[in-house]
Amino acid sequence: MKKLIVAGIALAVVVVVLGAFTRLVDAGLGCPDWPGCYGHLTWPGTSEEISRAEQAFPDAPVDLDKTWPEMVHRYFAGSLLLLVLYLTVRAWRQAAATPDSAQAVQLRRLFSILLVLIICQAAFGAWTVTLKLWPQVVTAHLLGGFATLGMLWAIYLYCNGAPALRLNGVARGRLKAHGRLAFAIVIVQIALGGWVSSNYAALACADFPTCYGSYWPPMDLGEGFNIFQTLGPNYLGGLLDNEARVAIHWVHRLGAVLVLLVVGGLAWRLWPLNKQLALGLAVILGLQLVLGVLNVVWSLPLAVATLHNAGGALLLLALIAVNFAPPAEQS
Repeated sequence: MKKLIVAGIALAVVVVVLGAFTRLVDAGLGCPDWPGCYGHLTWPGTSEEISRAEQAFPDAPVDLDKTWPEMVHRYFAGSLLLLVLYLTVRAWRQAAATPDSAQAVQLRRLFSILLVLIICQAAFGAWTVTLKLWPQVVTAHLLGGFATLGMLWAIYLYCNGAPALRLNGVARGRLKAHGRLAFAIVIVQIALGGWVSSNYAALACADFPTCYGSYWPPMDLGEGFNIFQTLGPNYLGGLLDNEARVAIHWVHRLGAVLVLLVVGGLAWRLWPLNKQLALGLAVILGLQLVLGVLNVVWSLPLAVATLHNAGGALLLLALIAVNFAPPAEQS
């Protein structure tokens, strides 16, 4: 079962990265319907299929460069759902066979929660299309993907995986408050990153470290973080004005500084307690900051932006190991 969980983690990483790639190539509406694509199980390919698709969806001309990323992402996400369903069934059977096993009962509970989460993810995937990339839904969908990956990783750790990343009970207690703070800040920063992406604010500031030559550029915080925005009907390309996008971008930058201070400090304190975990956390943090800067100075290259999303996922996994891996003496 542990091997299947590892497969699930790998599949979840692929889904998260493909989700980022789909957003970055503006393929979120590559298929105007759901779960199919222009009524196809894959996507229209021949000239006849494309002609029929455009007749059925006259407001959504077929763009093959956008249909395939969307459908490939959906199929990987669907495969992850099926794998989690299978693992959940196995966990329930194991718990029924060994009712006195605390681990079996806990695994049943964790997989049940994960299955509900990933079903909700499927719903958000559908709403992403039907609500035409509404930023609130797109951001929630991104957070759901990270939560799915994080839960799979936490379950793997609970099953005594990755023993080298464990802390002993004394070290865990010493770092508890700092670890929880870093975990919370990184989650908020990931959400801010999702809000940047869903509102197309990544290039709102084209210089670094300033924005339009200022450390406090003109910005509209109220409109930038108005989660009740009802603009529409199609959010592809974003509908906020520039000052609202600058506000989103700049707050995300300020969040990166806070992450550097808090997570960097945590890595420093981890070093004498678990050098492997501390080094991994520091390397991921450093790469993530470099990728964020390169996104600005190189005008959001596709590969760098996709890796930046993956780096956020890895940072989250490292902090889950710090906070939620069973103590070393239990392995």
